Amino acid sequence: MTAADLAAEPQARPVTAAMARSHVRALLGTRAQAEAPSSTTVDDILLVVTELVTNAVRHGGGLVAFDATLDGETLTVSVTDASPTAPHTVPRTRSTAPGGFGWPLVRQLSREVTVTPTAHGKTIRAVMAAGPGA
Repeated sequence: MTAADLAAEPQARPVTAAMARSHVRALLGTRAQAEAPSSTTVDDILLVVTELVTNAVRHGGGLVAFDATLDGETLTVSVTDASPTAPHTVPRTRSTAPGGFGWPLVRQLSREVTVTPTAHGKTIRAVMAAGPGA
């Protein structure tokens, strides 16, 4: 499947992190082997996708839109949710308490992260390296 084939297919909005990962994995799979990112980079990209979609569902009032585009050696993922509240890290009160790692991971693993308010929530856009040297 080429990037053009993937773009031509009707895209249903993913409703789960697994569906979003599948879409991004297929998009990355359109690259020739010599242009493909390392398996570690793919894992990092899929972790960012998982965190963004999971947080939209869990904390953002639901996933409103999802988009992923591959341009050269750069992958851009945009997730829109229904909450106007900007992402933030909640201070951990106990070392055994679950959660609190996702937003810092997204910021650490992305080249650029922006949060843009929308009429009914916000869009988070993460730009990541997706080339062979990444």
